[in-house]
This record gives sequence, C-alpha cells and structure tokens, in this order.
Amino acid sequence: MVETSEVQLLNRDLERAIRDAGLTPRQLGARVGVSRETVERWVANEGRKPHTRTAVRVAEELGVTVEMLWPTSIRQAMKAGPDREIVSAYPFRSSCPNSVWTTLIDRARHDLFFAGYTNYFLWTEQPKLSETLQHKARSGCRIRFLVGNPESPITRMREEVEDSSFPVSTRIKITLGNLRKLAEIPQIEARYCADQDATNHVSLSVFRMDAEALVTPHLASVVGHDSPMFHLRRMGERGLYDQFVSSAEEIWERGTPV
Repeated sequence: MVETSEVQLLNRDLERAIRDAGLTPRQLGARVGVSRETVERWVANEGRKPHTRTAVRVAEELGVTVEMLWPTSIRQAMKAGPDREIVSAYPFRSSCPNSVWTTLIDRARHDLFFAGYTNYFLWTEQPKLSETLQHKARSGCRIRFLVGNPESPITRMREEVEDSSFPVSTRIKITLGNLRKLAEIPQIEARYCADQDATNHVSLSVFRMDAEALVTPHLASVVGHDSPMFHLRRMGERGLYDQFVSSAEEIWERGTPV
C-alpha cells in the first residue's frame, strides 16, 4: 500500500503580495527579521503562519492585512459569528491598498458582483481588469455589474449634491464603455438598478468576491473614494456579509438589462 501524506498547498496570496510589492523572499525576510528560507516555507505551505507579531510586520511591509495573507489560518483560529466578519475597516475607500482588490478578484472562483452606482474606478485602479474578467469568465465565474442609469433623476440629484467636476453620469458612462468591450462574453452581465431602488443604490456600494465583500456606505455629499469602506468575510448566516450582499442581490433582481 502506498503511504499518503498531507498535501501542502502554496500560499498564492502571500506569493502574489510579495510579487506585487516588488520584493524577493530574501528582501522581505531581511525587513521582518527572518531568513529567506523561512519566507519560502511560508509560501510553500499555506498552513504555515508566522507568529502574530511577525505576521503583522509582513502584512505592513506588503501593504495588505494579515487576514489577506493567511485567511485559512485566521478562520481556523477565530470563533465564527457576525461580530467576527469585519476583516478590515478603512476610513476612506481610497486608503484600501489596490493589492487588496487585486487579491480578492483573483481569488474569486464563482461569483464577482460589482454593485457600485458607477463602478468606474475599478478600471482606473485595476488596469488589467478587463483581461482578468475575461479569464474569470472562461473559467466559469459569474460576473455581474449593477450600475445606476446615467439619465435617472436620482443620478442628476446626486450630481447636484456632490457638485463635482467629474459628474456621476460621466462615471457611469465610462463603465458602460468598458462593459461594451466585454459584451460578447455571456458570463458577464450588466443591469441598471430600477428607479425605485436608485436612492438606496446610490448610497451604498457592495462589491462581492465569493465569500468576501468590500462595502462602502456613501456619506452625505462625500464622493465614493472619500467614504469609509469595510472588508467583510462571511462566517455564518445572517451576519454582516449576508445583510449587505442580500440587499445588493434584491436590487439586482429588480434591475433592467443594460
């Protein structure tokens, strides 16, 4: 009989974060006080997590959170519950590192749901987004965009509130232009929110990547990138993740095709 041993899986999230930071295992190790071999062992086995203090230093050097680098270990160590679903909180959406978005999008296998009112910033902050979405679609991932109607009265009202030189309707049209280039891919769907949902949609953005989500409540006249954002991870029924995602799904169901 052939003996079997536990399969060790690569820590793709850590590997990607090191690459995105432009570092080598040796350079990262030198910054956090460990050897190159130690860093390589972390990458080679996703179940191997450093001591908490070292893990925090690694995350700080790579510009991400500990939970992004060792999600499996964190989930195993944490008690499940709605109070544990907040992975990170950012005072501004713009203060969330682009690498967080990249990692969450790359990691998703089943469902990518971008339910921001404009969504335009996704392409400016993720230059390879269209290429990534095409790859995801070919792999069987469902991809959805829920946007506001640029001609909606709520859109015009929001433009008056923000009083920005970069109008909400223009931002939506940028997204529509990018989506037209992906129109031949059946796994990529797009809808306008219904008129009765526009007020709720314009005040809350929900970006779902499988069992994780980035959520932004829009404050008064503050534009999206200056509004706070929460990174959530689903850990049980009727928790924060379910509440926000269910709201976005409800608006999606009443939406109309773009």
